[in-house]
Amino acid sequence: MMDILIGTLMTGWTTLYSYLSEHVVTCLIPAFFIAGAIAAFVKKDAILKFFSPDAKKSVSFGIASISGTVLAVCSCTILPMFAGILKKGSGIGPAITFLYAGPAINILAIVYSAKVLGLDIGIARAVSAILLSIVIGLIMTIIFKEHDDEVRANTKKNIRVSSSSEERPKWIIPAFFIFLIAILLVATSQLDLFIRLLIVYFLSMTVAFLLIYYFSRDEVTEWGYEIWDLTKKIFPILVIGTFVLGMLSYFIPPETFKPYIGDNSILSNFIAAIIGAILYMPTLLEVPVIGTTLGYLSGNMAKGPTLCLLLTGPSISLPSLMVLTRVMGAKKTGVYAVLVVIFSTFAGFVFGNSGL
Repeated sequence: MMDILIGTLMTGWTTLYSYLSEHVVTCLIPAFFIAGAIAAFVKKDAILKFFSPDAKKSVSFGIASISGTVLAVCSCTILPMFAGILKKGSGIGPAITFLYAGPAINILAIVYSAKVLGLDIGIARAVSAILLSIVIGLIMTIIFKEHDDEVRANTKKNIRVSSSSEERPKWIIPAFFIFLIAILLVATSQLDLFIRLLIVYFLSMTVAFLLIYYFSRDEVTEWGYEIWDLTKKIFPILVIGTFVLGMLSYFIPPETFKPYIGDNSILSNFIAAIIGAILYMPTLLEVPVIGTTLGYLSGNMAKGPTLCLLLTGPSISLPSLMVLTRVMGAKKTGVYAVLVVIFSTFAGFVFGNSGL
């Protein structure tokens, strides 16, 4: 009994340690800084123009479905950004579209998927993520009309105008975000560690220069407050959820599911969707997990369930669902999770039986 307890705790700690060492510095911290900047510096009108409930759907959903190609490097990155966008006044549909598509279609994930698992898998992943994110977002808009009604009612309230916004050149805010995103991309790249640190150092100095000379003290303070607000809301849930998931993996290793995902039936795809909804698989890590641990490269896993896992794994997991429940409530999170499972299952079934 004691051996089982120790083994369970050690597995949970190993999973958590791996998560913290691989994602906090290079992924989560830059993501929180970007999310805080969205909440503090992006004008409400800019969000409402593209993501508001009254924005043209072809524009808002189109931008939301492809924006992850640049912003999202990891599934954990998208959560604080989603919270920031939703808090800033986005409609529920575009925000959900951004949430679903972001971690599945970043350039690194698509290229890596195509290289390791095959070009057909990489293309199917990109196309399916974009199309399904729009469909799921539209359905969420229809189901949760009250969210958008509340956003409309609050559009004219609490609009803050910074004291220096009139004096600051228009290019400063875009440049500020470009440098923050560059830090995120460089930190998570495969460049030599010394080169990465050197580039991040100079990018950070540039960000500091912009903050000192073009932002007021109140604006910088507000940015810090927004970062802290998002961090205390999201990070503890991620830590707890990842630790618990690690302990569960001690009793239910992924190999247990191999006999059930070896064909392209609806049942196999549904099982793959459920696995994706439970397991925490950071973007890029899901590729070796699927290719080796779950056996796609050895022929033990069919194409349909493979695509299904690539769609559900980065988008939902036990830790991310816990965070989303805190961000947008249990009802919205539950509906979103069900839609992801259903449509990912359908996409996997169609692709697996298409003969491609």
